[in-house]
Formats: sequence, C-alpha cells, structure tokens
Amino acid sequence: MSYAADSRLCLDRILASTDLSSLPKKEATTFTERLRVNFPRLFDKYTHVYGHQYDCYFHLQKLVEILRDGFINRKPALKKLDDERLDSPLWYRHEKEVGMACYVDLIGPTLNDLHQKIPYFKALGITYLHLMPLYDAPKGDSDGGYAVSNYRKVKPALGTTEDLENLASALQKEGISLVLDFVFNHTSDEHTWAQAALDGNEQYQNYYYLFDDRTLPDQYEQTLREIFPQVRRGSFTFNERINKWIWTTFNSFQWDLNYSNPEVFNAITSEMLFLANLGCAALRLDALAFIWKELGTNCENQEKAHVLIQAFNCCLQIVAPAVVFKSEAIVHPDEVLKYIDKDECQLSYNPLLMALLWNSLATRKTRLLTSSMKKSFAISQHCTWVNYVRCHDDIGWTFDDAVAQDLGINPFDHRFFLNQFYTGRFDGSFANGVPFAENPSNGDCRVCGSLASLCGLEGALKAQDTKGVDEAIKRMLLLYGITFSIGGIPLLYSSDEIGKLNDYSYRADDNKKHDDRWVNRIAVDNDDVALALGDTLPSNLTETARLRVFNGLQNMIAIRKQHPVFGTSRTRVIDTNNQHCFAFLRESEENQKMLVVCNFSEHAQSVQCSFFATFGTSLCTDLLTNQTIDMNTHCVQLAPLQQVWLLPN
Repeated sequence: MSYAADSRLCLDRILASTDLSSLPKKEATTFTERLRVNFPRLFDKYTHVYGHQYDCYFHLQKLVEILRDGFINRKPALKKLDDERLDSPLWYRHEKEVGMACYVDLIGPTLNDLHQKIPYFKALGITYLHLMPLYDAPKGDSDGGYAVSNYRKVKPALGTTEDLENLASALQKEGISLVLDFVFNHTSDEHTWAQAALDGNEQYQNYYYLFDDRTLPDQYEQTLREIFPQVRRGSFTFNERINKWIWTTFNSFQWDLNYSNPEVFNAITSEMLFLANLGCAALRLDALAFIWKELGTNCENQEKAHVLIQAFNCCLQIVAPAVVFKSEAIVHPDEVLKYIDKDECQLSYNPLLMALLWNSLATRKTRLLTSSMKKSFAISQHCTWVNYVRCHDDIGWTFDDAVAQDLGINPFDHRFFLNQFYTGRFDGSFANGVPFAENPSNGDCRVCGSLASLCGLEGALKAQDTKGVDEAIKRMLLLYGITFSIGGIPLLYSSDEIGKLNDYSYRADDNKKHDDRWVNRIAVDNDDVALALGDTLPSNLTETARLRVFNGLQNMIAIRKQHPVFGTSRTRVIDTNNQHCFAFLRESEENQKMLVVCNFSEHAQSVQCSFFATFGTSLCTDLLTNQTIDMNTHCVQLAPLQQVWLLPN
C-alpha cells in the first residue's frame, strides 16, 4: 500500500470513530475538508517521529480529537478571520505591517490599561503588538515570564484570560494583530504536569527528561553548551524530592519537555490551540532550536525539531489557519534559514541583521553586513523576516565565522572587540551597555542595553553634549530606518520608540539582579505617552531627545506605509565600493524600484551611482527629506550617519 493510501485509510478510520455531532453541518464539513487536505502531511510528520512506537496510531486518534475540540472552541469572529487570511495568505508581507514588542506590566501596567494605550500605538503606526509572556509563572524569578506555570491563566497582576480575549478583540477592531509567545520547550516546575511528576506520577514524569543518576546527563553534557553559565553550570538540576536529575537547559526551574513522548506533543498542541483561540494572529516559538534531544549532538537544531514544528503547523492549518508561526532561533545564520518555510515558520526573527547593524555602528564599516546579507537575506516569497534592532534579551554576535574569515576578520577577536565596545570597555566607545552571561571559563559574554544607551544617548546626556545627542539620535534612526526599508516586518522593542535609557534599578531587586537583561526591560509610563502624543511639551534636553526619536520613527513608518515598494518587493544587497556605506535595492513585480543607501560613519561619504542605471531615469526623490537627487552627477553625497530612500521620479 502506498504512503498516500495509508494516510487516507488511517484518516478514514479516525473519522469513523470521531464524534463531530456537536458541530453544525457546515462547520463539520469545513473541519473535515481541512483535515483531509492537511492530514497526509501531519501523518507523515507524526509517524516520522512516533511511528516506531506501538501506540502511535492511538495517539494520532487522540490528536485529531484535540484538533476537533480546538475547532469547536474557536469563536465565529476568528473563523471569519481564518477565511479572510486563507484568501490573503501573505498579509504579513504588506507595507503597512509594523510591529512592537512589550511587556504588559511595563506599559500597561494591566491588560485593561492597554486599551488606553491603543491611540499611542496607532499614532506611531503599529499594526502588530507582541505581548511578552503574560502567563502565570513562579513568583520572583521566572526568566522574564518564560517559565510558564499555566498556559491558560494570565498572571494575576496583569488581569485575566477574559481580559486578554477582550484586548485581542479591541486590537483587531483597530487593525492591530495580537502576537503571543508559545513557550513549548519547557514549563516551570510549578506547572501541574511538573507537580504531578514530583508527586511520583510516572505518566507525567515521562513528560520531562528525568534521570536516576548522572550516567546519561554526563554523556549528554560532553556536547552541550551552557546557556546561563553565570547562574548555573551545566544543563541538569538535581531534585531531592524525587531523587532525580532533571534536564533544565535554561534555569533550574524550567523543565525541558520530552518530545520523544507523543503525549507531550498532543498536550502541547492543546495548549497551542487554546492560545490561538484567544485571538492572536501569530505565535512566537520560543527556544524552538532546543526541543529535540539527540545523544552525541549539541541538542540544538536537530532534524526532528523541524519535523515537530511542521507537525504543529499542520495542526494550526486545520484549526486556526489565520495564525502563523514566528521563529526565534538565535543560532548560526545557516540554521536560522532552515526554520523558514510556509509549512514551518512563516515569520522569522532576523538575528543576523540585528547583530551586524550593531557591528557596523561600532566599526563604521559595512563589509561584513553586506557580505552576510548577500548570503543570507533572501528567503521564500511565502515568508518574511521580522527585523529588529533590540529585543527583551541580549545581543549575541551570531554572524557566520566563514564569511568573516573570508574578509580577513578573526571571529573570536572580533566578538571580543564588540563586547568590549558595547560595554564601554573600549577606549572611545559611545556605548553604555552591560555584559550578560559572562562565562568565567573563557571570558565570553553577550551585551544588554537599551537602544538609546547603546547608541550613545546616555553618555551624551550625562555630559550635556548636544553634538553627541544629535549623533546618538542619528544612530538610532539609522538602525531602525534599515529595518523599516530592507524588507519584512519591522519590530520595535517598547521603550526604543521614545528613546529611554538603561534602567539600572534591577540591581536592587533580589529577583532580578542576577539577570542583566532587566537593564533593557524598561517601563513606558503615562508621562512618556503624553510627551509622544504632544499632550505635554519637552522641558529639558532628555525629553527633547526622546521626542525627536519618536517623531523620527513615526515619520519613517508613515512613509513606509504610503509606498507598496516597501511590501512584497524583493531585496538585492549592493556593493557600494565604500566600506562605510550599506545599500540595497527594492524591486516589486510591477517594476517599482527604490534604492536605500546608508552611511555608518560620523563623516560625510560619497557613493558612486553606476548601479543607479537600472532606474531608467536621472532624477530621484529621497523620501526621507523630499529632496530631488540628480543621478547625472553619478554620485550620492551622504552626511554623517545619513540614510536616503531613493524613489525614481
């Protein structure tokens, strides 16, 4: 029997024993049709991982029942959105899409308070709001909310699940999509599954990786890397209550889930569909690179990790096709690309662009940025990048060593330089960053800090240096300007848009002081909002600088939304023959073109215009200044830290 026939026969048997009587006839037909379209792929992925187990088909039957229940619980408004998104599947590639990520308590401070912030989001131009983890989590340290105790319960201080649903609905009515985190590599040790495991329940002990002694952990750790060496050495935690070692990749209170157990896949699918049915448009897959463990490997980016994510994707296509996945893989650029596919993750963070923008800002050189983007920026036209400058975590220098070496750059030494530069340890640095996760064994670290502090605003304001303030603001707008124009969804990290400085108060909080990432998890309060919206006037140099940042970003976003060339167009990175400048061409299927040229130096630069011949005209308009540039001069002059968005007249 062929594979296709096998999957059809399996589905027929499953449907024959699956009760759909609670669904109206039309909806039962819709569910069955989607199941028939997507089941062959789901069957392939599921049996690839679990087919060797005697009870695989039993668990597959249970999974279909979970999908049925998720479909039943999906509200009519969301089912209508499913139909709309199926008719317009590339909605996320539209030029109007602009995102923001924020912690509810740092901008709300509750979910209900966020209703009053919607005018602020709209004034900036936000159409996509990613609320950082807001699920019930351990009190005190919860890894910023990424230790989930209950996927179906909002952290009480933030509100209720009903409040979240109401906010999702309100945002949708205002044209803003909600994005939530899908934390599926691990749960907190307070989750009911973990608590049952601690009580000795063998079924739930099999939901995690538990070991009676150090034999296997020692074998695994020969090839594992340490994620938070400043907190805890190794990847396993001993629990005295059950006298076992537990796999804890990140923190001792975050227990890794055992995806070799099909019950875990099914249980997490149920949680995923619950989140989808709250009304989100996308789920950010947290720590997706770690979900499959294979002895003798680094247990990252394993083949079956991709298979599992593709299986989760199939489940969404059956129940909630309006929802897409966003990959969070802060790994080697070649590995990042492997997660990006319409059948896996339609959206992906672009950690390479983020890291190399900061690299170019420090070095004032763009050759590593240009070479890397030429190699790694192009992806499927069914997918899109989520381009960001900062996030809630740290900056890791995840560039491709081979590309660096081809340019004569020593990767180890260069990462050391970048860490020194952005933590202010390099003479002449403008940055005020904080080292994160310094490894006492090799001195390696990553960098934390707000956009404004890393770009030099903190130091300039302290010195009351107006020229330094101007340069810091230009750096901020330069970085974000590239994310707005290069192709993909630009994502602002809350507090960047108003130029907030590092918040060092975490050092006095026992629950936070060990985690330097809190330095860039910064509150945006009502005074900040009033300043941005023009309800109050700036009263000092700091407030003036903040308002300039907000207005500059707001202006670029507005320009982006007015021109389709920022949307589904292809991107071609171009050599400028000037090591201080970065350039790329956007070109749509309708032959609309735009050229972006950026100067990463504090000195004026010129770029030859020989590659402008493709424009077919000698006159262009810089969308950012509305100035006309004559290409007959064969050269574009750029002021210090200037960028131009050139559209043919």
